Amino acid sequence: MSIYTVQPEKLVESIATKLKEYPEILPPEGSEFWKTAFFKELAPQDTENFWYLRCASILRKVKKFGPIGVNKLRKFYGGRNRKGPGLHHSARGSGKIVRVALQQLENANLVVKVEKEGRVVSSEGTSLLERTAYTISRHKA
Repeated sequence: MSIYTVQPEKLVESIATKLKEYPEILPPEGSEFWKTAFFKELAPQDTENFWYLRCASILRKVKKFGPIGVNKLRKFYGGRNRKGPGLHHSARGSGKIVRVALQQLENANLVVKVEKEGRVVSSEGTSLLERTAYTISRHKA
């Protein structure tokens, strides 16, 4: 089974629960107060699971679009910046959240940095994604 054949929400949720078992992946100190972008008013409400969900989402996006860098991932997690009555403009998401999550995924040997290209999913990370997608598709049938 492939990551493209299962629903992304289910895949990310189940990978997030598996990432909690990795000792390298922990929410940084004070991250429960971080906003996900400068145009947001509040930090995420689900503070216990947010970090693991974001790491799982980043792992999936690196697999799907890799090799990819922090700046491109910031575009994925961006949104609409609404300031006053004028036109709305797009804005990027938080770079620190993406960068720290990628560093933790690298320490867990799930993502590998390729020189001058960006980051790609390692064989261990691919195995985790594919096995999880397979179990999701088996339970669906």
